[in-house]
Amino acid sequence: MTGTPDPAVAKLQALVRIPTVSDRDTSRVDTTAFDRLHDELRTQFPLLHGRLELTRVGSHGLLFRWPGRTTEQPVVLMAHLDVVPVDESAPWQHPPFAAEIADGAVWGRGTLDDKGCVAAVCEAVERLLGAGHEPAQDVWLSFGCDEEVSGTSAVATVDELVRRGVRPWLVLDEGGAVAHEAFPGVRRPVAAIGVAEKGTTSVELRVEGRGGHASTPARNGPAARLARAILRIDRSPMPARVPDTTVDLMRRLAPHLPAPARPLMARADRIRPLLAKALTSAGPESAAMARSTFATTTLEGSPALNVIASSATAGVNVRVMPGDTVDEVLAHLRKVIDDPGVRIAVVERGEASRVSPVDEVFDHLASLVAEHFPDAVVAPYVPSGATDSRYFTRICEHVYRFAPFRMSKAQRRAVHSYDEHLDVDAFLAGIDWYRALIERLPGGD
Repeated sequence: MTGTPDPAVAKLQALVRIPTVSDRDTSRVDTTAFDRLHDELRTQFPLLHGRLELTRVGSHGLLFRWPGRTTEQPVVLMAHLDVVPVDESAPWQHPPFAAEIADGAVWGRGTLDDKGCVAAVCEAVERLLGAGHEPAQDVWLSFGCDEEVSGTSAVATVDELVRRGVRPWLVLDEGGAVAHEAFPGVRRPVAAIGVAEKGTTSVELRVEGRGGHASTPARNGPAARLARAILRIDRSPMPARVPDTTVDLMRRLAPHLPAPARPLMARADRIRPLLAKALTSAGPESAAMARSTFATTTLEGSPALNVIASSATAGVNVRVMPGDTVDEVLAHLRKVIDDPGVRIAVVERGEASRVSPVDEVFDHLASLVAEHFPDAVVAPYVPSGATDSRYFTRICEHVYRFAPFRMSKAQRRAVHSYDEHLDVDAFLAGIDWYRALIERLPGGD
């Protein structure tokens, strides 16, 4: 990053500084923060707000329509306005809502997930409006307000589009990226375009007992039984397998692997069991590509150090692989826990999404990615995280997930963690990519 900072960087900073934290309990949401964000968007992107039709969705969701020369193949560009909470005890190098620029990056909660996409999409549209551009097709901008808590904003947006008779040709949301250090042995970055996503299901494990004074403990109390259940889940993952999307990914990576591995990966469809084993051994990112996963995320027990818990609970977040079902995942949990005293309650139930085809629409997107990121290997994959775009499969066959930003392994680990940051150069390149995407819609010049 050299010279005078691009004005778009200050716009991103302005959005990141507003702590739009969502919560499953809507009474705990600071709605004034979302109001401030709406005001900031109007200030930073006046042409977008002045010339596009705006529909408010739910509490704070936004749906813009930019009329094109035809409505035959409308496009929906998505992002979300909310962010996850900040762990105040985490060792952030820079305050999470200060949006400071350091080491060529903007630091703060939401830079990657997902205000970087919000700012880049809006800036691309703002610049095109300023240049007098008219898109070939209708362009819709869908900005949800409760994506991080699997809220209702995206569902309401789809309902609104159905009411208007909109059947998108393409829906694009976050999910993939130009990932550096993504696969062992592959030196080139991988521009991973998500063609589906895992289902998000949450369950609560609960064990109840008598409780009592800590001076007279009984064996196998609620906390101990819950701990045993958690360990059993951790030691008994779902069976690993390699879906067709991952086979395609491996074939595309094969030419860029070390020479001894190339012929093996080129016929990945014939060595699926071996490939599944390799993926599960290569680290958390790779392992998540090969199976449904379980993560124990919350724990609750005794209210005091000298009191034996009368009940102990744990929250388990499950990511359901396409090809698996929620019922199959629950059956696996019951089998491995093997304790009728551990009650399993489903808090949130979400099946895996439908897989979008790798066809001419995917190729249109992939060619644009390859042009702007020529050093990257472009390939389809199944993201581990959930996005609002899963609801759009109801109205569109071609739903893809790709944020046009370069991300290191450290940056990807920072999502939902500490030290989240987006390189300035990567952000500016993302604006250019969104702009090119809109300029080259089918039917354009």
